[in-house]
Amino acid sequence: MPNTSDLFNELRNLATEQRNPRSMQIDVATVGEILRIMNAEDRLVPEAVGTELPYIEEAVTIIVNAFRAGGRLFYAGAGTSGRLGILDASECPPTFGSPPEMVQGLIAGGPPAVFKSQEGAEDLEENGAQAIEEAGVTARDVVCGIAASRRTPYVVGAVKKARDIGARTLFVTCTPRKAFTLPVDVAICPVVGPEVIMGSTRMKSGTAQKLVLNMLTTAAFIRMGKVYENMMVDLQMTNAKLIERSRRTVMTVTGLDYAQATALLEEAGGHVKTALVMHLADTDRGDAERRLARASGFVRPAARGEAYSPAASGASTREKD
Repeated sequence: MPNTSDLFNELRNLATEQRNPRSMQIDVATVGEILRIMNAEDRLVPEAVGTELPYIEEAVTIIVNAFRAGGRLFYAGAGTSGRLGILDASECPPTFGSPPEMVQGLIAGGPPAVFKSQEGAEDLEENGAQAIEEAGVTARDVVCGIAASRRTPYVVGAVKKARDIGARTLFVTCTPRKAFTLPVDVAICPVVGPEVIMGSTRMKSGTAQKLVLNMLTTAAFIRMGKVYENMMVDLQMTNAKLIERSRRTVMTVTGLDYAQATALLEEAGGHVKTALVMHLADTDRGDAERRLARASGFVRPAARGEAYSPAASGASTREKD
């Protein structure tokens, strides 16, 4: 751990710790003025993320390749960044029907830190390294560090350990690329500028990180065949809302009424993809399942009775060998 003077100087120079000249009078502003200042700053976030699309594309390709080889995606973060990783990971199973272990979130301080700040837990690199070991990360996996400032020791330690193991490594940070020195496969660096409240990286930085994580998993699972047209077709029917969404999806694609869609889903074992292929190809459940297997889970080629080759599906031009 650096001594206090070194840490003070390091923090003072971070992009995420600078003062925002546009919010200097926010402490005497009206509520309406406070909200307008915040809204104006928030508008800068999508533009910052947009500048990083080539790097996000490269990261998605790495994740997809890992998934296809039986690997997993791990997020590692502390505080807000860690909670965002856990949020994104926890939403993948109900949205995409993925196994819970396929995308996992690791946070400094462990599960209690999700609900109550455990700030001191982030200060040691060895804590991050230990989390990677305990999670059983292997060379087939991908580890994505998330830290607005880039410097968070827990996250740095996790990424370093993952790299030592041979896993592919990503990093999402709001530090300018020119200041990013940690060796990783892909760094994603949306620079959102100083926060409305100095150093409060749960604000613009957190929003930028959330947008990037949305892109990473959503794009990756689309490339894994989890979406037909623009609809979730591997969602799990685990609550009333998802059951009704499944029925609505089948009705939208097939033109069947509510009762017919319900009957088709029951015949398909509650699996939306299978139900769609059964209807589109006018076939039974067994044949639909075989078609989906040949098509790597993609509905369009399965309905046509075609195989699908992931290798020919448009890999990133920035992908590393």
